[in-house]
Amino acid sequence: MIRWIRRLNAAFGASFLWLICLVYFTQGFRSFVWTAVSYQLKDRLKLSPSASQFVFSVAFFPWSIKPLYGILSDCIPIKGRKRIPYLVFATVLSLVPWLLLGLNDSLRSSRWNLTSFLTLQNIGSAMADVVIDAMIAEAVRFERASFAGDLQSVSWLAMAFGGICGSLLGGYALSSLQIATNFLLFSILPAMQLLSCGLVEESNTGKKVLPDHSDSSSTDVVNGSDSILDEDSFAVKKSHSSAKRRKKGQKNRSRRHASSKLQLREKGDPLVVKWFHSLKEATYSLCRAFRQPIILRPMAWFFLAHVTVPNISTVMFYYQTEFLKLDASFLGTARVVGWLGLMFGTFIYNRYLKTMKLRRILLLAQLGLSLLSQLDIVLVSRINVSFGVSDKVMVLGGSALADAVNQLKFMPFLILSGQLCPPGIEGTLFALFMSINNLGSTLGSFVGAGLASLLNISSGSFDNLLLGISIQILCNFIPIAFLFLIPKEATGISA
Repeated sequence: MIRWIRRLNAAFGASFLWLICLVYFTQGFRSFVWTAVSYQLKDRLKLSPSASQFVFSVAFFPWSIKPLYGILSDCIPIKGRKRIPYLVFATVLSLVPWLLLGLNDSLRSSRWNLTSFLTLQNIGSAMADVVIDAMIAEAVRFERASFAGDLQSVSWLAMAFGGICGSLLGGYALSSLQIATNFLLFSILPAMQLLSCGLVEESNTGKKVLPDHSDSSSTDVVNGSDSILDEDSFAVKKSHSSAKRRKKGQKNRSRRHASSKLQLREKGDPLVVKWFHSLKEATYSLCRAFRQPIILRPMAWFFLAHVTVPNISTVMFYYQTEFLKLDASFLGTARVVGWLGLMFGTFIYNRYLKTMKLRRILLLAQLGLSLLSQLDIVLVSRINVSFGVSDKVMVLGGSALADAVNQLKFMPFLILSGQLCPPGIEGTLFALFMSINNLGSTLGSFVGAGLASLLNISSGSFDNLLLGISIQILCNFIPIAFLFLIPKEATGISA
């Protein structure tokens, strides 16, 4: 392990490796402070489960527009640099809201002020996530391509370690510290991240913000347009008459003339106009690639899989803390077990399911989630007490199994996303895939909040919770009907 870290240190530099690990550790450690947010909404603001779920849905919406951050950093350099300035800006957005919420009681005691600051903080966290992913991609592409897997492994290990530490410490901190203190304690990590940004040097990209026109042919192929290849094959098959040669020569000369005029015009354009053209071209290329059926159909399934199943996790949090009287330290332990279940699910997938058809994996995952929801029915109906099984065992077991099965469902999403991304726009298109997944999850939370409100499930009133869980179980079968959107022969190895 130490030798592995030394190899990465020698390849990329200590400061760059430290920044990568710190950013991903902070992303995982966010569970520390968001546990405090949950209790702030429930105990201090006295919000109902549906209202709390709505606040979380709004606050996490910035994770659904990640491609916007990627396009901005790609197309609009700040003083010639595309990454570090945006990472600094994102870190400031992540730091300031926690400081203000920790120091000002009136801000965290207002529902709308709290929602606004939480949303602003998530803009910073999501932007930092996109920028650091881009930095990793550039590092392995231009410097040490052979270390790509190692660098990704380090980042995921750092995030998992941060998640375990944040979940474990967050529960215990709430038992002995004020919520405001937890906000301030967490702000230490963004502050360290801000200082660490100054340790990494980024080369100046110059004033060139538009893509190189010499690569236009590869762009056409990337975006599904093989007109250039078709034209070449057509010219080989047809007779090479002089008239056609003259016509083709005139066409090529006109194209070169138009291209040179365009380049001259771009050189004379103001910087803002160049930025606009760059943003427009990047957005158009992204949309054109995404409209391809081989990309659109699988992403539509993962989006529907979230939207059609109401997320009532906040309702269950209220039930566990108010009716079952489970304390914050235990719920933190349950989240740690959930992280371990996530790792176990990753191991099972890589060990046994990589060669299985993705349709079959997703079918089994949906059925597994439906079965695991039965554990919530057992818990809420108190059947477990009749058999002498404690509530804590049910919550721990359900958390571990649910996260393991959800990871079996998420791994095919990562596999397909990586395989469907065309070369040249991998980073931005992958960010779009993740945003679709996040948007589906956010809308699923809105649906869950609406269901809780419709069933009049509120703090201290859980009479209709069994009905809500039953509806969620039935909804888990809806995505199965749309599995035809997943490529039939796709596996964990090849799509």
